Parts: sequence; C-alpha cells; structure tokens
Amino acid sequence: METSVTARSGRMKARRAANGSVTEGAARAGLTARGVIYLLVGVLALRVAFGDGEHQADRSGALATIADEPFGSVLLWALGIGLVGMAVWRLSEAAFGSAGADGRKVGKRLLAVVRCVFYVTVAWSVLAFAAGSGKGGRSSDKQSRDLTARVLDVPAGQWLVGAAGAGVVIAGVVIAVQAVRRSYRDKMKLGQMSPRVRRLVDVTGVGGGTARGLVFMAAGGFAIRAAVDARPERAKGLDDTLRAFAGTPAGPWLLALVAAGLVLFGLFSFALARWRRV
Repeated sequence: METSVTARSGRMKARRAANGSVTEGAARAGLTARGVIYLLVGVLALRVAFGDGEHQADRSGALATIADEPFGSVLLWALGIGLVGMAVWRLSEAAFGSAGADGRKVGKRLLAVVRCVFYVTVAWSVLAFAAGSGKGGRSSDKQSRDLTARVLDVPAGQWLVGAAGAGVVIAGVVIAVQAVRRSYRDKMKLGQMSPRVRRLVDVTGVGGGTARGLVFMAAGGFAIRAAVDARPERAKGLDDTLRAFAGTPAGPWLLALVAAGLVLFGLFSFALARWRRV
C-alpha cells in the first residue's frame, strides 16, 4: 500500500514537472516573439521619424518586413507559434496562478485571462498572415477606426468607447509607473545576472516600459476624443498614434525618442525570456 502511494506521488510530481517545463518553454518563446515585434515596430517608427514611411509602424508593418526577408515565411510561422506559447502561458496563469506571493489572487487571474485572449488574437493574425490569407495585414489604424465605428453605433456607444479609452490610458500610466519603479525586478532571476547585465536590463526595462506606457496613454486619449466627438476617425491605431508624436512641438525627435524606447522594450522582452521567473 505504502509503495503504491509513493509511486502515485512520484508520478504526480513528474507530471507537474513536465507541465511546468512546457509552460516555461511556452512563456519564453512568447516573450521572445513579443520582443521581435516590438523591436521591428520601433525600427519602423525610427524610419518614419527620419522620413522613411514605406511600412506601417505597427504589427502589420512588422509582419510585412519579416515577409520580405529570406526565409520570411518560416520566420512568420515561428513568430506565430511563439505567440501561441504566450497565450498558453497566460492561460496557465489564469488556471493555476502566476509566479510571486500574490500570483493566485483573483485579480491576477482575471488579468491573465485578458492577456490570454489578447495573445490568442495576435497569434491568430500572425498565423493568418503566414498562411497567406492577409488577415494579419490590416493596419492597426483601420482596425481601430472600424471597431470604434461599430461600438459607437450601439446604445451607449460613446460611453463604451470613452470607458475603453480611459482604461487604456490607465493601463499606460500603470505600465510607465511600474517601469520607472523597476517593479519587473520582483519577477526576475537577478542572482543569475552580473552587475553590468542588471544595469543593461534596467536601461531597457525603464526606457522601454516608459515608452510603451506613453504609447498606451496617447492611444487611449485618441479613443476618448473619438467618443466625445462621436467620430470614429478620431481613433488611432499604433501607426497613427506613433506618427502623432511627430506632430507635437518637439517634432520628429519625440517620435524618434519613443521609437527608440520601443526598441528597448523589444530588447527587454528578450531579457525577460532569459531571466524571468515563470
């Protein structure tokens, strides 16, 4: 009897270890894929800032850039599969909790559900693009305008769009504040880094997270404006939001600064793929 219980306990531990390895692999693949997208979007935005706007500075532009490269199709499939891994990781967090003392709280699990749905959508668009359907090639600007127009047509549509915009602004503030406070350190294996690597990670984490937060805040602000004016064309996707930075008194240099920050966030995602606790 005791031998049977011991054997069953051993099998359960082995199964948990196997599941943990799969989840960890999925998380690290997903973070790497996210890093590639942000890195490319940042580079495209830098090109826009310096007068070369051939591609959209958003996910569709990043996918088109990859597709133009040798073995682009293979890279697109790898990117899409990596993003599927990101969705699997977030689903695991929703079901079993995330790393950290408060990882099993209801709020954390609900946030993981939202992130899972988001990455399922992103992964689907990338895989659709890789398969040649072109669904991943619609610009973020058109997607934002179309979605805003549909929501404005429903009862209380202006309130819904305004609330969504406010939510995006708040998310941007949280992202930026957490970056400045270096909250990401709580989830990283700092002991495995040298002091020099930790400094580099902080540069990418603080600079990249702050830039990402600014982009969220700007996009949310445009959504609020679209709600107040009841004009869906006021809403902006990632490309138009980034280009709007060039229309400020600071000119293209502000866009270049934000774009550089997105490049840093891409590099930070690679660091998370290597050293984040999952």
